Amino acid sequence: MSSQNSSSQILIPNTLIEQITELARAEAPLECCGFLVGEFDSDVAREFHPCRNIAASKIVYTVDPRDHLRIERDAEDRGLAIIGVVHSHTHTQPYPSPTDVGQAPDPAWHYVIIGLKDEDPVVRSYRIVDGQISESRIIHN
Repeated sequence: MSSQNSSSQILIPNTLIEQITELARAEAPLECCGFLVGEFDSDVAREFHPCRNIAASKIVYTVDPRDHLRIERDAEDRGLAIIGVVHSHTHTQPYPSPTDVGQAPDPAWHYVIIGLKDEDPVVRSYRIVDGQISESRIIHN
């Protein structure tokens, strides 16, 4: 179940897209993961924070809870919040898997996936609410 929701979008600066791409390529063939940080309840990513994938897997990711806590506390101390999670799909298209949907912890977050299946990486963003997936437009600057 996927639908394009034109009202849902996220601004991800090109510098952050480059950081995400570099991490995904460096971690391949394992999945990478990290968090996007911005203003609370915002659709503008200001920072990307790589995390350790403690699953160390080609097909799933599990954010290291210590990284999650550290990034969340640091963001809150600066009046910011985690607004999304990023991970890579190294061998499939950048679309949420059933595992991704089942593990989606926050309906307000953006779920950004970078696909490395093709020569040029593809970055897409989604909202996942009550198991329903809707794609968000990514705005670059």
